Amino acid sequence: MKPVALITGASGGIGRQLSKSYLEKGYAVILTDVDPADLERLSGSLATEFDRESFHIVPADLRNPQDISAMIQSGKDRYGRIDVLINNAGFGITKIPYELTWEEWDSVLNTNLRGAFLCSREAASVMRNQPEGGSIVHIASTRAMMSEPHTEAYAASKGGLLALTHALAASLAPDRITVNCISPGWIETGDYTQLREEDHQQHWSGRVGRPEDVARACLYLTDPTNDFVTGANIVVDGGMTKKMIYEE
Repeated sequence: MKPVALITGASGGIGRQLSKSYLEKGYAVILTDVDPADLERLSGSLATEFDRESFHIVPADLRNPQDISAMIQSGKDRYGRIDVLINNAGFGITKIPYELTWEEWDSVLNTNLRGAFLCSREAASVMRNQPEGGSIVHIASTRAMMSEPHTEAYAASKGGLLALTHALAASLAPDRITVNCISPGWIETGDYTQLREEDHQQHWSGRVGRPEDVARACLYLTDPTNDFVTGANIVVDGGMTKKMIYEE
Protein backbone atom coordinates (compact mmCIF):
# COMPACT_ATOMS: atom_id res chain seq x y z
CA MET A 1 0.00 0.00 0.00
CA LYS A 2 1.34 3.42 -0.96
CA PRO A 3 1.83 6.04 1.74
CA VAL A 4 -0.46 9.05 1.29
CA ALA A 5 0.50 12.74 1.38
CA LEU A 6 -1.91 15.68 1.52
CA ILE A 7 -0.60 18.98 0.15
CA THR A 8 -2.48 22.25 0.56
CA GLY A 9 -1.82 25.16 -1.78
CA ALA A 10 -0.88 22.56 -4.36
CA SER A 11 -1.32 24.80 -7.40
CA GLY A 12 1.31 27.38 -6.44
CA GLY A 13 4.99 27.27 -7.35
CA ILE A 14 6.16 25.44 -4.22
CA GLY A 15 2.97 23.36 -4.12
CA ARG A 16 3.45 22.09 -7.67
CA GLN A 17 6.98 20.96 -6.85
CA LEU A 18 5.86 19.31 -3.62
CA SER A 19 3.17 17.44 -5.58
CA LYS A 20 5.68 16.18 -8.11
CA SER A 21 8.33 15.29 -5.53
CA TYR A 22 5.99 13.18 -3.40
CA LEU A 23 4.61 11.41 -6.46
CA GLU A 24 8.19 10.65 -7.56
CA LYS A 25 8.82 9.15 -4.11
CA GLY A 26 5.94 6.73 -4.61
CA TYR A 27 3.27 8.46 -2.56
CA ALA A 28 -0.36 8.74 -3.44
CA VAL A 29 -1.07 12.46 -3.18
CA ILE A 30 -4.18 14.43 -2.25
CA LEU A 31 -3.95 17.88 -3.82
CA THR A 32 -6.04 20.79 -2.63
CA ASP A 33 -6.29 24.48 -3.48
CA VAL A 34 -8.98 27.15 -3.53
CA ASP A 35 -9.34 27.47 -7.33
CA PRO A 36 -10.80 24.41 -9.10
CA ALA A 37 -9.48 25.61 -12.47
CA ASP A 38 -5.92 25.80 -11.14
CA LEU A 39 -6.25 22.29 -9.75
CA GLU A 40 -7.49 20.97 -13.09
CA ARG A 41 -4.47 22.49 -14.82
CA LEU A 42 -2.19 20.90 -12.23
CA SER A 43 -3.95 17.57 -12.72
CA GLY A 44 -3.46 17.74 -16.47
CA SER A 45 0.23 18.49 -16.05
CA LEU A 46 0.81 15.68 -13.55
CA ALA A 47 -1.14 13.20 -15.70
CA THR A 48 1.57 13.47 -18.38
CA GLU A 49 4.08 11.93 -15.94
CA PHE A 50 2.15 9.96 -13.34
CA ASP A 51 -0.71 7.47 -13.12
CA ARG A 52 -3.95 9.42 -12.70
CA GLU A 53 -4.98 7.05 -9.91
CA SER A 54 -1.97 8.12 -7.83
CA PHE A 55 -3.33 11.61 -7.15
CA HIS A 56 -6.67 13.06 -6.13
CA ILE A 57 -7.69 16.71 -6.47
CA VAL A 58 -10.08 18.32 -3.98
CA PRO A 59 -10.90 22.04 -4.21
CA ALA A 60 -11.20 23.64 -0.77
CA ASP A 61 -11.21 27.13 0.71
CA LEU A 62 -9.26 26.83 3.95
CA ARG A 63 -11.11 29.83 5.38
CA ASN A 64 -14.15 27.53 5.50
CA PRO A 65 -13.94 24.82 8.19
CA GLN A 66 -16.57 22.74 6.40
CA ASP A 67 -14.41 22.64 3.28
CA ILE A 68 -11.50 21.34 5.34
CA SER A 69 -13.52 18.54 6.90
CA ALA A 70 -14.94 17.53 3.52
CA MET A 71 -11.48 17.61 1.91
CA ILE A 72 -9.97 15.34 4.58
CA GLN A 73 -12.90 12.94 4.31
CA SER A 74 -12.62 12.84 0.51
CA GLY A 75 -8.94 11.96 0.72
CA LYS A 76 -9.57 9.29 3.33
CA ASP A 77 -12.40 7.81 1.29
CA ARG A 78 -10.13 7.65 -1.76
CA TYR A 79 -6.98 6.16 -0.19
CA GLY A 80 -7.99 4.94 3.27
CA ARG A 81 -5.25 6.75 5.17
CA ILE A 82 -3.17 9.94 5.47
CA ASP A 83 0.51 9.65 6.35
CA VAL A 84 1.79 13.14 5.59
CA LEU A 85 0.24 16.61 5.70
CA ILE A 86 2.08 19.59 4.21
CA ASN A 87 0.38 22.85 5.24
CA ASN A 88 1.67 24.89 2.30
CA ALA A 89 -1.33 27.11 1.50
CA GLY A 90 -0.93 30.79 2.24
CA PHE A 91 -1.01 34.33 0.91
CA GLY A 92 -0.27 37.85 2.05
CA ILE A 93 -1.61 41.39 1.64
CA THR A 94 0.85 44.30 1.43
CA LYS A 95 -0.97 47.30 2.80
CA ILE A 96 -0.15 49.99 5.36
CA PRO A 97 -1.59 49.03 8.76
CA TYR A 98 -3.68 52.21 8.91
CA GLU A 99 -5.64 50.97 5.90
CA LEU A 100 -5.63 47.20 6.42
CA THR A 101 -9.21 46.16 7.19
CA TRP A 102 -10.13 43.57 9.75
CA GLU A 103 -11.73 41.53 6.96
CA GLU A 104 -8.39 41.44 5.11
CA TRP A 105 -6.56 40.57 8.33
CA ASP A 106 -9.00 37.74 9.03
CA SER A 107 -8.75 36.42 5.47
CA VAL A 108 -4.97 36.05 5.75
CA LEU A 109 -4.98 34.64 9.29
CA ASN A 110 -7.88 32.29 8.63
CA THR A 111 -6.16 30.83 5.59
CA ASN A 112 -2.56 30.72 6.72
CA LEU A 113 -2.89 29.96 10.42
CA ARG A 114 -6.38 28.81 11.38
CA GLY A 115 -6.55 26.76 8.18
CA ALA A 116 -3.27 25.05 9.04
CA PHE A 117 -4.52 24.22 12.53
CA LEU A 118 -7.81 22.80 11.29
CA CYS A 119 -6.10 20.76 8.55
CA SER A 120 -3.68 19.44 11.17
CA ARG A 121 -6.45 18.55 13.60
CA GLU A 122 -8.50 16.72 10.98
CA ALA A 123 -5.52 14.91 9.42
CA ALA A 124 -4.17 13.94 12.85
CA SER A 125 -7.55 12.42 13.66
CA VAL A 126 -6.88 9.99 10.79
CA MET A 127 -3.18 9.49 11.55
CA ARG A 128 -3.71 8.61 15.22
CA ASN A 129 -5.65 5.50 14.18
CA GLN A 130 -2.75 4.23 12.05
CA PRO A 131 -0.04 2.10 13.70
CA GLU A 132 2.64 4.24 12.00
CA GLY A 133 1.14 7.56 13.11
CA GLY A 134 2.07 10.32 10.67
CA SER A 135 3.93 13.54 9.97
CA ILE A 136 2.85 17.18 9.65
CA VAL A 137 4.94 20.00 8.18
CA HIS A 138 3.97 23.67 8.21
CA ILE A 139 5.44 25.93 5.54
CA ALA A 140 6.11 29.16 7.41
CA SER A 141 8.58 31.82 6.24
CA THR A 142 11.63 33.78 7.32
CA ARG A 143 9.06 36.60 7.47
CA ALA A 144 8.11 35.09 10.84
CA MET A 145 11.43 36.48 12.13
CA MET A 146 12.07 39.54 9.93
CA SER A 147 9.86 41.92 7.98
CA GLU A 148 9.43 44.55 5.34
CA PRO A 149 6.91 47.33 6.02
CA HIS A 150 3.18 46.77 5.55
CA THR A 151 3.17 42.96 5.89
CA GLU A 152 1.63 42.66 9.36
CA ALA A 153 -1.01 40.00 8.63
CA TYR A 154 1.38 37.74 6.74
CA ALA A 155 4.11 38.07 9.38
CA ALA A 156 1.65 37.35 12.19
CA SER A 157 0.32 34.26 10.43
CA LYS A 158 3.79 32.85 9.80
CA GLY A 159 4.95 33.62 13.32
CA GLY A 160 1.86 31.81 14.56
CA LEU A 161 2.87 28.75 12.54
CA LEU A 162 6.19 28.59 14.38
CA ALA A 163 4.41 28.52 17.73
CA LEU A 164 1.75 26.12 16.46
CA THR A 165 4.52 23.74 15.42
CA HIS A 166 5.95 23.12 18.88
CA ALA A 167 2.52 23.19 20.53
CA LEU A 168 1.16 20.50 18.21
CA ALA A 169 4.40 18.51 18.43
CA ALA A 170 3.84 18.28 22.18
CA SER A 171 0.15 17.45 21.96
CA LEU A 172 0.38 14.88 19.15
CA ALA A 173 3.51 13.04 20.30
CA PRO A 174 1.51 10.36 22.17
CA ASP A 175 -0.22 9.55 18.87
CA ARG A 176 3.12 8.99 17.07
CA ILE A 177 2.70 12.14 14.98
CA THR A 178 5.68 14.41 14.36
CA VAL A 179 5.12 18.11 13.68
CA ASN A 180 7.79 20.31 12.14
CA CYS A 181 8.12 23.59 10.29
CA ILE A 182 10.07 24.91 7.32
CA SER A 183 10.80 28.63 6.96
CA PRO A 184 11.78 29.35 3.36
CA GLY A 185 13.57 32.53 2.41
CA TRP A 186 13.69 33.79 -1.17
CA ILE A 187 12.29 30.95 -3.27
CA GLU A 188 11.91 31.95 -6.90
CA THR A 189 8.81 30.41 -8.47
CA GLY A 190 8.90 32.49 -11.66
CA ASP A 191 11.54 32.77 -14.37
CA TYR A 192 14.79 31.92 -12.60
CA THR A 193 16.86 33.16 -15.55
CA GLN A 194 15.65 36.72 -14.98
CA LEU A 195 17.35 36.97 -11.59
CA ARG A 196 20.36 39.29 -11.33
CA GLU A 197 23.80 38.33 -10.04
CA GLU A 198 23.27 40.66 -7.07
CA ASP A 199 20.12 38.71 -6.22
CA HIS A 200 22.13 35.52 -5.96
CA GLN A 201 24.99 37.12 -4.06
CA GLN A 202 22.70 38.14 -1.19
CA HIS A 203 22.94 34.49 -0.16
CA TRP A 204 25.88 32.58 1.33
CA SER A 205 24.84 29.75 -0.95
CA GLY A 206 25.56 32.00 -3.94
CA ARG A 207 22.09 31.54 -5.40
CA VAL A 208 18.41 32.25 -4.87
CA GLY A 209 16.34 29.29 -3.74
CA ARG A 210 14.17 27.04 -5.88
CA PRO A 211 10.97 25.13 -4.97
CA GLU A 212 13.03 21.92 -5.07
CA ASP A 213 14.97 23.14 -2.03
CA VAL A 214 11.77 23.26 0.02
CA ALA A 215 10.58 19.90 -1.31
CA ARG A 216 13.81 18.17 -0.28
CA ALA A 217 13.46 19.54 3.25
CA CYS A 218 9.86 18.30 3.40
CA LEU A 219 10.88 14.82 2.27
CA TYR A 220 13.51 14.73 5.01
CA LEU A 221 11.08 15.78 7.75
CA THR A 222 8.36 13.36 6.64
CA ASP A 223 10.63 10.34 6.20
CA PRO A 224 9.19 7.88 8.74
CA THR A 225 12.70 6.95 9.89
CA ASN A 226 13.25 10.56 11.04
CA ASP A 227 10.83 10.31 13.94
CA PHE A 228 13.46 11.78 16.30
CA VAL A 229 12.94 15.18 14.61
CA THR A 230 9.85 16.95 15.92
CA GLY A 231 8.99 20.47 17.03
CA ALA A 232 11.77 21.82 14.80
CA ASN A 233 11.90 24.79 12.44
CA ILE A 234 14.29 24.38 9.50
CA VAL A 235 15.27 27.64 7.81
CA VAL A 236 15.82 27.11 4.07
CA ASP A 237 17.19 30.45 2.91
CA GLY A 238 20.76 30.02 1.66
CA GLY A 239 22.00 31.76 4.80
CA MET A 240 20.36 35.04 3.85
CA THR A 241 18.82 35.80 7.24
CA LYS A 242 22.15 35.20 9.02
CA LYS A 243 24.23 37.35 6.70
CA MET A 244 25.45 40.63 8.18
CA ILE A 245 25.02 43.54 5.77
CA TYR A 246 26.88 46.86 6.08
CA GLU A 247 26.44 49.78 3.74
CA GLU A 248 29.78 51.34 2.72
